[in-house]
Amino acid sequence: MMKAILKITLTIIMSTQISNAQKYPLKEDVATINGIIKATYEAVSGEAGEKRQWERDLSLHDPNAIYSFPAENTDGKIQQTTMSLKDFHKETDTMVAKTAFYENEINREVRVFGNIAHVWSTYETRLAKNGPVARRGINSIQLYYNEGRWWIISWTFDKEKEDRKIPQTFDPQ
Repeated sequence: MMKAILKITLTIIMSTQISNAQKYPLKEDVATINGIIKATYEAVSGEAGEKRQWERDLSLHDPNAIYSFPAENTDGKIQQTTMSLKDFHKETDTMVAKTAFYENEINREVRVFGNIAHVWSTYETRLAKNGPVARRGINSIQLYYNEGRWWIISWTFDKEKEDRKIPQTFDPQ
């Protein structure tokens, strides 16, 4: 009897792992550049304390993908910060534990050559689902096409500031 219960339990665990492993990537997320960019914004957005779609986000990125952004250090100087996708998820989890975060794309420029693509994605961030725009900026996203799908290899972004407005070519407003 104990062996039968153990066998059933292991079967349930294995089938759950297989179904979760097969859940991502979603075909519609990685078949096109439009799909992969849309999926990244959806994966990171949500209410305060809400678990983000990190499994989905991981499935969009190359295993060695990086995130990079300028940040002010303790001396008040700007330095470029680069981290792995998993580290970026940890940093984001800390922020979104207390704050809603909704990011959406308002403009996109794409250049493709062979199996590589560069996407300039202008974004707006809201700290409430339908709230006012809290900040804007531009994401520079590098992708490659392999094995019948798109992969994100790097994601670099910077925020708009009072003395550095988004150029008109990137701003539909």
